[in-house]
Amino acid sequence: MDNSSLLESVELMGRRASLVPLSLDHHDGLVEATRDGELWKLWYTSIPAPDGMKAEIARRLGLQAEGRMLPFTVLDGEGRVAGMTTYMNIDAPNRRLEIGSTWYRTSVQRTPLNTECKRMLLAHAFEKLDCIAVEFRTHVLNSQSRKAIERLGAKLDGILRRHSILPNSTIRDTAVYSITAEEWPMVKSHLDWQLARPR
Repeated sequence: MDNSSLLESVELMGRRASLVPLSLDHHDGLVEATRDGELWKLWYTSIPAPDGMKAEIARRLGLQAEGRMLPFTVLDGEGRVAGMTTYMNIDAPNRRLEIGSTWYRTSVQRTPLNTECKRMLLAHAFEKLDCIAVEFRTHVLNSQSRKAIERLGAKLDGILRRHSILPNSTIRDTAVYSITAEEWPMVKSHLDWQLARPR
């Protein structure tokens, strides 16, 4: 795996969600999505406020240009903007990356949309990019995010204590999870079952 193949623009299409390359054209839809639940007010995560969305899009596209991130806009099954996600912390020589900087409008949280997005991102990482491991990181106190990561089948690698300083000046302890290539077939079967079961 090299950064050029990993950063190649790709669209991942599912039944309940689609992941398309992030663009400034998505600005208004992303602003509307972040207003669904006033997500920028959550202290334990970093989600752009409406007036900061343009800068956040520019930041992610800048990291993509540097070969450090592949950002996506998340669309729901009706094509409405639902949030953002990325491949980040790309370690091409060691064939690892992180799925992170993810947020969804409140109305699609705790729905199959997140499961399908993670299913598509993991399949692309393991089956197309030949990753040997995929990481997930979140604030140690973000119990909603941690439960969602654990439901995917990821295993806790450990806690990075006093890992980063948040915009509100609190210091974050980061929970680090991962799925390995050897675990992927079982995780994939589990995710497929979750997506197929009646709700």
